[in-house]
Order: sequence, then C-alpha cells, then structure tokens
Amino acid sequence: MIAALDVFRALADATRLRIFALLRSMELSVGELAQVLGQSQPRVSRHVKILCDAGLAERRKEGSWVFVALGKAQVVAPVTAALDGWAGPQVDHWAQADSARLAAVRADRAASASAWFEAHAGEWDAIRSLHIAESEVEAAMGAMLGAEPIGTLIDIGTGTGRMLELFGGRAREAMGIDRSSEMLRLARVKLSERGLTHAELRQADLYALPMGDACADVAILHHVLHFAQTPDAAIAEAARVLGPAGRLLIADFAPHDREDLRQRDAHTRLGFSDAQIESWFVANGLVPVRGETLGGGELTVKLWMGRKADGAARDRMAA
Repeated sequence: MIAALDVFRALADATRLRIFALLRSMELSVGELAQVLGQSQPRVSRHVKILCDAGLAERRKEGSWVFVALGKAQVVAPVTAALDGWAGPQVDHWAQADSARLAAVRADRAASASAWFEAHAGEWDAIRSLHIAESEVEAAMGAMLGAEPIGTLIDIGTGTGRMLELFGGRAREAMGIDRSSEMLRLARVKLSERGLTHAELRQADLYALPMGDACADVAILHHVLHFAQTPDAAIAEAARVLGPAGRLLIADFAPHDREDLRQRDAHTRLGFSDAQIESWFVANGLVPVRGETLGGGELTVKLWMGRKADGAARDRMAA
C-alpha cells in the first residue's frame, strides 16, 4: 500500500512535479520527457523511478522504448485534486515552457506519421501482409459483429475505406474518418466504384471526431491504434460518440518485439495486451464482451469488442 509520506516525498522536487504535470497531458517515453525537460535521460529515469515507486507513475517497456504514464487513479486522483485546488492566478513559467516543448513533441510525432502515410498511401493494403491473411481478419470481424443491425457506423482511421466497403452496406449511415487527404482520395475512388453513396468521408483527427455524443452504433478501429500517440484517448473519443448499447470493435496487434516497425512503418506502439485494452474499455464505460486471437503470421492479430454498459449483458448471453 502506498503511504502518503511516500507520495509527498516523491513530489518534493520541482522536476518530478513537472514530470507529473506532463503525464497528465499524455503518456510519454523517457526520451520525450528528457527532450521536454532539457535534461539527460539517465537523470529523468531516476526521477521517473521515484514517481513509480510512490505509485504516481507507471513504466511500460516496448522494444527499446520505455513509456511512462500516470499511476492508478486511487493514488493519482487525490494528488491532482490537491494540485488543482492549490493552483493560484500566478503564471507558472516552467509549466508554460514545458507545454510549448510538449507541443513540439506532439508535432514531431504527428509529422512523422503523416509523412509516412502520405508516402505510402498507395501501398496501405499491402503493408498489412505482415500478419495473417487480411481476409481471415475481416471474416473474424464480421463474425464478431454478427447479424445485429449496425445502424450508424463510424470507421476511425479509415485509410482506403476497406471497413466501409465491408460493413457500410449493412449500415443505415456510415462515416469514414482519416487525417490523410491522400488516403481519403483513394477511399473515395473505392467507395464510388462499389456504389456506397451513403458513406461519408471526413478529414479529421481520431482524437476529435466530427460527431456529437452518443450518435453512433458501431465504431471500428482497424489496425489504427498502434499508430496512435495516446491510444487511451483514441478509445475514449470512440466511446464518446457511441450511443446506448453501442459497440467498439478493435483489430490490432498483440505485444511483439518488431522494433524495426517503429522506424520503417511509423508504428508508435508495439502491440497491446488484453489487460491494456480492457482497462481502457472499463475506464470509458465499455464492458469487454468479446475477444479473439488470430495467429499464424509474423505478428499476431487480436480482436477486442466492448459495448456500452447498458447493452453488454445481451452480448454476453449471445456469445
């Protein structure tokens, strides 16, 4: 059990307070924290260890990178409430500087991913050959969605529109979201060829979907989450737009050690565990109801489905 004294000792340092504040904004690698703070990685690592020992932060290794996030809510929430309560009107110049440098880190990440997407838009479908045949993944996704009406479908990170091709015909309304204009250009060609005139394509960010609250019935994140800077925020935004009994279906990779995918294919995350995805579901009012593992390729593909709590019991009974 974390003692209050440990928490106060951990925060009795200006650098650790800055790290804690940065982690409230987003999960960061140790290298990115060092970049924002203007300090060496070994020094930042020592500060991170103290925060982790006090339960205020958590570390997770992915290949050669170590990501740092806030600790469990029962430890962190009282601290954030106290800090917010003590905040005065005076300007915190360190916080302002850290915020500006954090924005630069975000921009670097986004620019790297965007440049890759634009350069590889025409090859997008072929890149997915690293794992089990896409036809098997798609069949498993269709089986997981079942015969239940889809209603309003949103495909987040639609790429070339493949999910809209597969499931848009069953939807009353369908929308594909992507940041890349080149991807959307290709998607428009595909959807037009297949007569999916009711499917709308929008250029937008997965963290700020162009939809109101509770207006979608099914949301899909198909091989998108491993590109996300903050996958928990992407899941939170998907959950926001889901209505009562709405379903979120994720297809992505199980944890792996293909470090080369970071440099070659701009992967931010090297897969996800069941525990990670399920914890993000629960944190955003989604009940994990289905899961499936699809091995057989270089990478293992996982499917996860969560449903808004008021519809989860029905899903479990049908499974």
